[in-house]
Amino acid sequence: MSSMTQEQIWTAVQEELRYQLAKPSYETWVKNTSLQSLDGNTFRIAVPSKLAKDWLEDRFASLIQETLQAVTGTEAEVDFVVAASTSRRQSRQQEQDEDDEPRLNLEEEQADLAAGLNAELNEKFKFSSFVVGNNSRFAHAAAMAVSDSPGQAYNPLFLYGGVGLGKTHLMHAIGHEVRRRFPKKRISYLTSEQFMNEVIASIQTAQMSEFRHKYRTVDVLLIDDVQFLAGKDRTKEEFFHTFNALHEINKQIVISSERPPKEIPTLEGRLRSRFEWGLIADIQPPDFETRLAILKSKLGTAGGYVSEDVLTFIAHKVQKNIRELEGALTRVIAFASIHQREVDSEAAARLLSDIIPAAS
Repeated sequence: MSSMTQEQIWTAVQEELRYQLAKPSYETWVKNTSLQSLDGNTFRIAVPSKLAKDWLEDRFASLIQETLQAVTGTEAEVDFVVAASTSRRQSRQQEQDEDDEPRLNLEEEQADLAAGLNAELNEKFKFSSFVVGNNSRFAHAAAMAVSDSPGQAYNPLFLYGGVGLGKTHLMHAIGHEVRRRFPKKRISYLTSEQFMNEVIASIQTAQMSEFRHKYRTVDVLLIDDVQFLAGKDRTKEEFFHTFNALHEINKQIVISSERPPKEIPTLEGRLRSRFEWGLIADIQPPDFETRLAILKSKLGTAGGYVSEDVLTFIAHKVQKNIRELEGALTRVIAFASIHQREVDSEAAARLLSDIIPAAS
């Protein structure tokens, strides 16, 4: 670092940030900054207004800190200060004009982001349709707490459990509840595969800055099946920096996986430690009573065709996967509705022979 002047350091940082940030964000918040002084490992960054100081501290402090460390090769802390004169030499009146302008840019930017981040949430997956049992009570309570105070309670929230046990249902339910309680908050739900595909597409089209801006400015990020990130280096790198940027400004992150962080093979230590910062909640296979309650909740208007004995039969036979449990009931209801007659346990066993082996 000693071979670089302060001006050279900050020029290099700005060039890197120009690449990483969307153009409106860079032009509004970073372009008119300068490196005022260096005190040990603390870089004092001069900004033109109180608004710019607050915005940079809330949104980009972590990113700027990481960029400084990469440029200088040393640990770095950042301190933003409002300076009457930056390297751009602005008059008092110009500062006031600029202070007003970003407010307009910010409103437009947030409106654009809100329009572009309408999370595709499944209308069927809400808290009202989630059947709580001993297997899922803790995870459900954690999800409700996150919905009440996103970014404040349990951040990140890491949900794990086997396939078809309700992790995705709870994630969508969090999204629905946050949207209902906080209509202005920006919510993004996607699987790790979708995240990876967007990274690849952004690289191919040279739009990484837009990708980063999209996901580092949300209020709630819901990432499903995060175990599939293992082994995908570039995607993991982008997710790592996205996680840091959001966590730095107390934005809520919810992650799901089939396994707890320590059991995901090839997961980097730095990601594993971050996943363990908040709360880890597991969902176990439901007990018999919960399975029966789930079936009854899904029965709807078909109750006249499916007897209690058939529900009990299905609940006894399909034990580990709620998706399969609901699928078995759907098949029985469809058969009963088509033939307009009640299905008994014997008929249900024949209908479900590929799901429930005769010897089970």
